[in-house]
Amino acid sequence: MARAVVTGASSGIGEMIARGLAERGHTVVLVGRSERRLAHARDRIRAAAPGADLLLERADLSLLAEVRELAKRLADAPAPDVVVSNAAVIAPPGDVTAEGLHRGLVTNHLAPYLLLRSLVRSIGDRAARFVVVGASPRGLARTPVDLDDLNARDPAALGRPASFRPFIAYARTKNMNTMFVYALARRLAGSRITVNGAHPGIIRDTGLGRDARGALKVFGAVLGPFSPRPAAGADTPCGSRPPPRPRA
Repeated sequence: MARAVVTGASSGIGEMIARGLAERGHTVVLVGRSERRLAHARDRIRAAAPGADLLLERADLSLLAEVRELAKRLADAPAPDVVVSNAAVIAPPGDVTAEGLHRGLVTNHLAPYLLLRSLVRSIGDRAARFVVVGASPRGLARTPVDLDDLNARDPAALGRPASFRPFIAYARTKNMNTMFVYALARRLAGSRITVNGAHPGIIRDTGLGRDARGALKVFGAVLGPFSPRPAAGADTPCGSRPPPRPRA
C-alpha cells in the first residue's frame, strides 16, 4: 500500500488531507509541531477511518535544522509515494527564529523546498508525487516577492495598514511556492516524480489567522462564516493521490 507524508497534519486542511488518504487505505505519516496535537489528530482520523495506519513525526518546520532531521528520518523509513507540503503560518514582520530567518518564510517556503529536494534521492527512480498546498497564481500568489527583503524585516515595504503586513508577507511566500512548483517540475522532468501545486481556496478554521490583529482579524472574522470548512480545502490536494506501488 502507498505511503503518504502530510505536513501541518495536526489540524485544519492538513488533517483532512491525511484523513482522506487514510480512508483510501494508505499509510499516512502525520507531521506537526506538537506531539499532543498530532496524537489528537490521529485519534480523530482513526474514529473516521477505523484501522487507519498512521504514524507521527514531530518537527518544527520553522527551523531548517529540524526539517533536515525530518528528511533524514523519512529517508531511513520506506520512501514515500506522495508528500503533501501543507504546513503554513501567517507571521508578523520581526517574527524571527533562532536561526535568524522569518518564521513565515521558513515554514511556508524554505521548509517544503528543503524537504522535497532532500527526499528526491531516497525516492530514486520510483513513481511518486509531490504536492505543495499554495494559492492561485492568478490571485494571492501574484503578490510580488521583494528579493531585497525576503526576511520581511522592512515593515514599510509591506505597505499599510500595518495590521495587514503579516498577510502580505504570507502572500509573498505563496508566490514563492508557485515558482518553486514550476521550477522543481522542470528539474524533475524525465523522472517518475510528479510535482503539483494545489489551491485549497479560502478556508476557515485552519489556524492561519491565529496571530491576526486589528483590521486583519476583523476581516477574517467577517469572511470566516461564509468560507468552507477544511474538508472542502482538502479535496484538491487529496485528489493528487499517490500512484500505486509497482509490483515486485
